[in-house]
Amino acid sequence: MKRGWIRRRWFDFRQGHSVYLIFLLSFSNFILIFHRLLVERVEVLNGIFSELWIFVVVFILAYIPVAIIIGAWHRRTQLKVDAEVAIRQNPLWAKMFRILIDMQTGKASKEEIESIRNLLTSIEDKGDKNF
Repeated sequence: MKRGWIRRRWFDFRQGHSVYLIFLLSFSNFILIFHRLLVERVEVLNGIFSELWIFVVVFILAYIPVAIIIGAWHRRTQLKVDAEVAIRQNPLWAKMFRILIDMQTGKASKEEIESIRNLLTSIEDKGDKNF
């Protein structure tokens, strides 16, 4: 078994766990704790949301639009910052952009151009086949 295969499975596991499963578990946990610590202890709210399922429906109907609004704000204002920080942290991007600029200005060596070309070709050739 290839070491790369194990690393890709580890990446898949972390993505599935952190992006999807933990999101669902933490969201459910948040709703249950919110209900237990607030709704059940405040008489007015407990009278309105006497059943957990009623609270869950109302909570989700209110929470989703608020999350969408905040997500849209993040996309419009913060995503550029996130992308810039990610690019600044990745030396491969810096090298590729530098070589691209050097190619445009005639300063890139044939070896640099060929090494980047080979790297990109190998990434293109693999695609999702090895995933």
